[in-house]
Amino acid sequence: MGALRSCFTRTQTWLQAGKYVNALASELPSRNGWSIAEHCGDRSPDCAQRLLNRASRDETAAMSQVRKHAAAGLDGAVRRCGRKRMAVGALDETGQEKQGSCTAGVKRQYMGCAGRVANGINTVHLSYVRERTGHALIGARQWIPQEQVKDPVKSLVTGLPLDLRFRTKGQLAIDVLTDAYADGLAFDFICGDEVYGSCTELREFLEQRGQAYVLRIASSFMVTLATRGQDDLRGRGEDAAEGQGPPLGGPLSWPGV
Repeated sequence: MGALRSCFTRTQTWLQAGKYVNALASELPSRNGWSIAEHCGDRSPDCAQRLLNRASRDETAAMSQVRKHAAAGLDGAVRRCGRKRMAVGALDETGQEKQGSCTAGVKRQYMGCAGRVANGINTVHLSYVRERTGHALIGARQWIPQEQVKDPVKSLVTGLPLDLRFRTKGQLAIDVLTDAYADGLAFDFICGDEVYGSCTELREFLEQRGQAYVLRIASSFMVTLATRGQDDLRGRGEDAAEGQGPPLGGPLSWPGV
């Protein structure tokens, strides 16, 4: 927590944050406001709730410190093993069930954690993965439904900034990756499911950086395949995966890998 001291205006807030993180990392059988308060030595959950809801802190700077610390630890483990191992950035979203309607981003939607449509929130995550070594979450952006962003009353009730603009999950992935690149992280590949493969803006962002990526696409997605000595081929993704149509004229390869 020492590296995070500059992210907090007040020393007391920083100390409370340290107690809160220790409680989250502990072996508490159940983590809620009261159990965390007891672990922290507080008389009630008020201190933790004040930390999360109103305390002054620089979340962007704190995430940067956590990201660099996690990546340095994994990179160090790779160096100690004496072998070159791939660094992969894995994009995925996670769901968390929430009751009520006053939490920012909450709505009825498909929740993977529940395996059904339920009330909850979704967050886009970026994980830093070192092959056969380990992985760590290094970035996150909560997805806020467009109808909440456009409704000033709903924004006020849920505590959303009035100037907040709607961002798709693919666009949130760009934001998270931009932060990672700004901190000096490098990836051999970026991977993700069709939520990210269907985002043209994300694919163009990666291509402009010369970043190799493997993003899943829907079977109906239209793809263009470059051929040698022939006109480019255009067809459905499922047809390309099954090898239908004229041969590409040679094996596929990834430059620089």
